[in-house]
Amino acid sequence: MNPLGPPDIHYLQAAEGWLMLGDHLSAYEELEKISPKMNLHIDVLHVRWHINAKEKKWDECVDIGRTMVELAPEHVRSWVNHGNAYFYQRRYQKAYDVLHPALVKYPKESSIPYNLACYTCQLGNLKDAKEWLMKALEHGGNELKQQALNDHDLEPLWEQIREL
Repeated sequence: MNPLGPPDIHYLQAAEGWLMLGDHLSAYEELEKISPKMNLHIDVLHVRWHINAKEKKWDECVDIGRTMVELAPEHVRSWVNHGNAYFYQRRYQKAYDVLHPALVKYPKESSIPYNLACYTCQLGNLKDAKEWLMKALEHGGNELKQQALNDHDLEPLWEQIREL
């Protein structure tokens, strides 16, 4: 996928800035300035996913995530965004089913097994959740362990994580 050029890249960067500042409405306004032919660019879709997530528009996030996977399956965030959209709808098995195939494409990416750990933990399968988390920690290290200890989606595993 070609990189965004001016002025679209500037609108995208402004949208990202607004999003980091917590102003998703201004971020949306910046994205609306991007030329229509670039609206399906992976970076634009990623920011649009996060804007919709701020508004808890999970159906839109599912659609955007699906589009991301279809248009840019080579980007990990496409898969993670798609899976997480289902996760936030509390459709944990669907989230798992959507993200799991990405393991083949990204065997060393910690975000995939980490998210699978969250999904399986919420499904109540703590044994598999711990195994997924261990796999994520192989590539994510101590920083990821600290993240897991603060992640309420993994709260049933916190005691076990502390012992690692």
